[in-house]
Amino acid sequence: MQTTSTAKTSVLATGGGARLLDPADTQVLLLDHQSGLFQTVKDIPVADLRRNVAMIARLCTLLKIPVITTASEPAGSNGPLMPEIHELAPHAVYVPRKGEVNAWDNEDFVAQVRATGRKTLVMAGVWTSVCVMFPALDAVAAGYDVYAVIDASGDPSEMASRVSLARFVQGGVKPTSSNALLSEMHRTWARPEAADLAQLYALAAPNYAAVMESYARAQQAARDRV
Repeated sequence: MQTTSTAKTSVLATGGGARLLDPADTQVLLLDHQSGLFQTVKDIPVADLRRNVAMIARLCTLLKIPVITTASEPAGSNGPLMPEIHELAPHAVYVPRKGEVNAWDNEDFVAQVRATGRKTLVMAGVWTSVCVMFPALDAVAAGYDVYAVIDASGDPSEMASRVSLARFVQGGVKPTSSNALLSEMHRTWARPEAADLAQLYALAAPNYAAVMESYARAQQAARDRV
């Protein structure tokens, strides 16, 4: 069986995927997905945000991608982290902060990021314009390739979200979506995790669940006629 790094090399040999994420060099940072902060999110339905974060946690577990979580003052008004992250990604490492708004200001957090040895950072969090923006810009300055998953993050207004997108692009952070992240990590159906990955598409794009259901029913009907 090909390893991820071998598969990546063979893809790059043809020129395909040269600009896409390499799962073998990627780690995911989930920042401040806290219950109190969720109540301030206005640019995306909170149920959608949480579903997308849960999908990313499942994806990281399935593909053995490191996950780091953190929260500022989880005992305060911002509230605790959503429990689904560590339930679905039990390998995730939680790094407590000492009140820093910017996770990159916390030495323990940065040390944990560096310890993985991976140079591609995929970030999501609440608020997008603060809890994702600040460490994302600092990580770019530190030499990392940084992606921000916009629909697994949330801001207090549509205006804040639009400004965040502009500042990400200006600062060298690549905006992406949960569905794009899943597909970019997936890359091919010719892999042993394909059936499990298919289930994740129903989370990233709920209408895709109907596609799978109709296909399964059609296949069953065809078998019944035999």
